[in-house]
Amino acid sequence: MRASQTVAAGLQALSLSVSLAFAGAAAAADDGPWPTAGWTVATPASQGMDPAELARLVELGATHQLDSLLVVRHGRIVVEAYYAPFRPGLRHAVNSVTKAVMGTLAGIAIEEGKLRLDDRVFDDATDPRRAAVTVAHLLDMTSGIDWTEPLNDRGKPVSLIEMERARDWAAYVRGRPMAQAPGAGFNYNSGNSQLLSALLARRTGGDLRAYAAERLFEPLGIVDLRWRQDPQGLPVGGFGLALQPRDMAKIGQLYLRGGRWEDRQLLPAAWVARNLAATVEMKDLGTPGFFYANGWWTLPARRIYMAMGHNGQGIVVLPEADAVAVFTSTRAAPVPLLIERILRSVKAGGAVADDAAAQAALEAAVARATAEKPSEVGPVPEAARQRLAGRTWRFASNPIGLRSLRLELDPANPHYEVVTAARAPGGADERFTAPIGLDGLFRTSPAGGPMPVVATRGRWSDARSFDVEARILGEPLRTRYLLRLRDDGTEGIDLVFSNSYGFQAEMRAEAP
Repeated sequence: MRASQTVAAGLQALSLSVSLAFAGAAAAADDGPWPTAGWTVATPASQGMDPAELARLVELGATHQLDSLLVVRHGRIVVEAYYAPFRPGLRHAVNSVTKAVMGTLAGIAIEEGKLRLDDRVFDDATDPRRAAVTVAHLLDMTSGIDWTEPLNDRGKPVSLIEMERARDWAAYVRGRPMAQAPGAGFNYNSGNSQLLSALLARRTGGDLRAYAAERLFEPLGIVDLRWRQDPQGLPVGGFGLALQPRDMAKIGQLYLRGGRWEDRQLLPAAWVARNLAATVEMKDLGTPGFFYANGWWTLPARRIYMAMGHNGQGIVVLPEADAVAVFTSTRAAPVPLLIERILRSVKAGGAVADDAAAQAALEAAVARATAEKPSEVGPVPEAARQRLAGRTWRFASNPIGLRSLRLELDPANPHYEVVTAARAPGGADERFTAPIGLDGLFRTSPAGGPMPVVATRGRWSDARSFDVEARILGEPLRTRYLLRLRDDGTEGIDLVFSNSYGFQAEMRAEAP
């Protein structure tokens, strides 16, 4: 079962009595302080939430290896945890949460008269089904374009992979045949979002990133972001955004406040309301009750909607609780359990007595999340260390583009250097050097340069095998390199590469 299907089943099972126990509790709350320049932090009790329940929420995040967890109520952060080695101030790839941002930009452009829901997507279509595809179909995943990107366990995202390999992504999507009439049913399709990106760029002056900055990000005070581009320089519509968790929460807060931000209506209130009035059922999930609108997943019966991204990225809007939750991860997040804990923490009437012990327990849970837990480290096989370290191991052509690897395992300054093949034809190979932890703890490369922040640790798993775990902080991906010295009388090494997406490759290097 794919992560998205598990999330859907769990959320559908949430008790309606729990989710509505505090109905109306938010009605009396004011907007709270606007977080444009920075969030205000408050104790949970002061905002009508139980710190003991939130401590259990933080512990749940640790159990399921989240990178971050943040809850806002009445416009104030009541709990915020960053799980080592991830840390505050770093962007995180949000994957398909990007679709909700694209939906937001579409709503702004429609309000400005630059776009209409009934605008046709294909100007030169001869197929009447293709000619009938509109912007609304792209937003709601009902375009009818033939596309394989299942949200359940029925296979690989074949069409998405092919789009990423194409020279022109939007052209690839436009060239797909029609599988059904537009509006006939839901079919998850990141290609729809790429067509929307291309259309929005044309209608808003050609530079969609500049439009997004002026109309959305800058008014919210979001200045630290990364947005991947396709080969034509268009922002990737279906994924590709990286945001800090606090900035993800701002997007949720914009929706919670009906599209209003301070004294401006950035997004039409009717556009926000469309989420809870969604009519397109997400039948691909195999779980009834889920609907889709404008890039958001919606449970209208539960009064909950969310922007969801692969491998555990999410913005959850809880209007009845006047709350927003954000989480990031490198694997499927336990979204139903997280939401249930949040709902349980909200107390009817909004009054919670100060409890110093419960608040201390919450603060201790956050501190434990921040502190990295070392992996086991056994004795170092000195002879193997001398054979492996201090040599540049060169690899033949391989699926991950690894040219060479050099390990320096002196405990005083352990580090490594990798050289990978150029990403573009005619480009130069890329060289990356970073520290490596040998004591069971990650060591992190410096932040602020052109290269990503990488956390790495290594250990000897037996007398001939060195196991390296590496994480690009803020990417929902874990990688492992298992290097094994040969025992057949030769001086080469075998390397097995694997990652949390299930990809694995084996390669060999001969002695330098």
